[in-house]
Amino acid sequence: MNEPSGPAAPSDVSVLRKTLDEVREWWTVHVIGQIDQAEVTERRREDGKLSEHYLFMTAMSGGIAILGLLLSSPAVVIGAMLLSPLMGPIMGLGFALAIGDWDWLKRSVLTLALGSAMAVLLCAVLVFFSPIQTITTEIAARTRPNLFDLFVALFSALAGAYAMIRGREGAIVGVAIATALMPPLAVVGFGLATWNWTVFSGALLLFVTNFITIALTAFAMAKLYGFRNSLSARNTMFQNIAVAVVFIALAVPLGFSLQQIAWETNAQRIVSDAIRDEFERPAQLDALEIDFAASPVDVSAIIFTPVIRPDAEADIKRALLRRLGRPVELTLTQSQTETGAGAAQRAQLSAARAREEAAATERLQALALRLSLAAGVPEDDVLIDRNRRRALVRAKRLAGADLVTYRALEGRIAASEPDWTIELIPPPGALPASIAFDDGEPTDAGAAALALTGWAAQRLDRGVVLTGPAAEAEAAAEALRGQGIAVTLRSAPGVLRAEWAEE
Repeated sequence: MNEPSGPAAPSDVSVLRKTLDEVREWWTVHVIGQIDQAEVTERRREDGKLSEHYLFMTAMSGGIAILGLLLSSPAVVIGAMLLSPLMGPIMGLGFALAIGDWDWLKRSVLTLALGSAMAVLLCAVLVFFSPIQTITTEIAARTRPNLFDLFVALFSALAGAYAMIRGREGAIVGVAIATALMPPLAVVGFGLATWNWTVFSGALLLFVTNFITIALTAFAMAKLYGFRNSLSARNTMFQNIAVAVVFIALAVPLGFSLQQIAWETNAQRIVSDAIRDEFERPAQLDALEIDFAASPVDVSAIIFTPVIRPDAEADIKRALLRRLGRPVELTLTQSQTETGAGAAQRAQLSAARAREEAAATERLQALALRLSLAAGVPEDDVLIDRNRRRALVRAKRLAGADLVTYRALEGRIAASEPDWTIELIPPPGALPASIAFDDGEPTDAGAAALALTGWAAQRLDRGVVLTGPAAEAEAAAEALRGQGIAVTLRSAPGVLRAEWAEE
């Protein structure tokens, strides 16, 4: 005979309810009861105050951050994170929201806004006057935030808020590094200075993600640890709903960004497979580059293959359109290798490239040595731009040398390097005493004097004053202005003369 099972359910419910009551009592007495809420709140107020120390440290942190980003130095960037005091007002904002102190909330927002604006403007000024304005890997890493960045900020904020509430604030150093509040602001300044909307908006979204996530997590932790407020139950419910809405509003665009990154990763694999599938082994794919920002998507690749296939490019484009669902512009370079000897061919090609690289390096060293000897300066003072094939050196004043001498030295070296732009900057010297004209045209000597004047003005980046007959001065000025030189005219009888304009 079966026993009735009805009374068992209420017994289970009562046991569960008793367990929950015991956990709640333990949390209230042994966790919340051990926290001095007044002291924690006061410390948070102090950390979030607008003060000279806060503004100075924010400025220094921003300056170090942008230099580290421009130099692509993670160590310098980490140093900026450690200096940044932005965590104080952000945590204060969360605690103020939890206890319903709106005056404190407004002060925290003001402190954060002023510090952030100052950091952005300082970084923008530094980038504007910096000779380096390229997007380094450290900058690029902070321009495409995704859902993972939100979770990094969430877990870091949980650790930071816990440490602040429990009085273990030594952990805040690690939290400051993890959340990385200052580097995104520095990248916002970089985007502002270079008028790069993609960099500006991406970095700003990352900073907003970090600071809102930290503030809302601090709010949630403060509520969990029983920090009291003066809000009604209805206002508290509205407060909780608002927090959830903000989290969702952040998660949606970041989720789309993560989805785009995942799509690009998968697309890169599809492109690689599609190119390889079009060629038989032992074909090898090399130097695959994809620009997803282009429309259509721009793909370029080099493949080493025993058999050249003229129709391969069109076939691959059709396959990629079908598999990616997007049009693709493909540039495929096919390099033929002997059957069965692809590896040897590539090894030979690699060795040839290495020899060419070594020869180019040796040639650059020789060029630098010749320029240093001609200019009378150490070899380290010669600037070599290998990509633009440009060499520049600022010469010392050599005994008995005039502008003609320096121009001849430059011309001699330039003649031996026709593919390079050689610039030897002379020390300031006197311009030609006269620029001779005959029947409205410069004589041979006058043309040489005018050419020397133009060369010297370009190298020294200075303006020129022409004094002489109006017609001759205007003709000479037109020739110089065509070279981008600022010219001032002074009408006077006699021979046309050139002098330096006052700086």
